[in-house]
Amino acid sequence: MQWQQVCENKYLENLPFKIELNKWGQIVMSPARIKHSFYQGLIVELVNSLMKQAGLTFPECAIQTSDNVKVADVVWCSEARFNQIEEEYAASIAPEICIEIISASNTLNEMAEKKDLYFAAQAEEVWLCDSKGHIKFYNQQGELPQSLLVPKFPKQVTRKN
Repeated sequence: MQWQQVCENKYLENLPFKIELNKWGQIVMSPARIKHSFYQGLIVELVNSLMKQAGLTFPECAIQTSDNVKVADVVWCSEARFNQIEEEYAASIAPEICIEIISASNTLNEMAEKKDLYFAAQAEEVWLCDSKGHIKFYNQQGELPQSLLVPKFPKQVTRKN
């Protein structure tokens, strides 16, 4: 199956699942919990308030990778990169920041693989948020003490941020 077919399939609309495609074109669905959506919202708000560079922060960005389409929970994308991908079904180049919120169904190997796929698709940073809101920041060289693109982003997101 191709990503455009997934996007245009009426039976797949409004499902309470995150949908991705594996390398064989098979649909992979993950259920979303309230806490997952809560962290997405907090992260979007914080990135918008702390990012100094012009760009867009948004949830559920489909990215074409070497392992088919993966959907980052939250991304930040520069204006220039957004102009390049805006009309695409799946981004041909990853936004500069790709953020995954780890759920109980995710494995560490799966997250490490997604991180590598986003970097191969030209992401500059990948952030991983755990079930307690702790954030780990990565670039191509490995784990960072803080984001280089949003240096004031907290290492944990909570209702109090």
